[in-house]
Amino acid sequence: MVRVLLGVWYDGDMKTILVDAIDGLVFKDGTIFKEMHALLETFPNKKIVLTGANDEQFKEFKLDDVPYEVFTLKHDPEKTDPKYFEIMLKRYGLKPDEVVFFEHNPEAVKSAETAGINTMYYDPVKKDLKALEDFLAVNL
Repeated sequence: MVRVLLGVWYDGDMKTILVDAIDGLVFKDGTIFKEMHALLETFPNKKIVLTGANDEQFKEFKLDDVPYEVFTLKHDPEKTDPKYFEIMLKRYGLKPDEVVFFEHNPEAVKSAETAGINTMYYDPVKKDLKALEDFLAVNL
């Protein structure tokens, strides 16, 4: 089945966008990066926010206020371990080629890539939303 959404052709089911939580969509003070959220909203795909936050950090970073579903393994294992992504994919019934991910931690980027996930390093200092938009547009 082919369909057009927002002027882009999609064949079959759309990929899920895996969103980096802290230093990605969420600033360290718990506020949402509004421009990133606005960019993500231009894509009709499902979004899942990935974090390693434990219960205390979940409250500290206000992750219950995030506009998308949040997945955490509470640091057991960390996102720097490919097992994190294997568990997450299994929990959602997804395959690595059914998701794309952007992440600020280079070690977690390598970990996700090891798990077979198409991943972009997102520099939290540069906050290059154009590069993120291009990555998503090309890979979704």
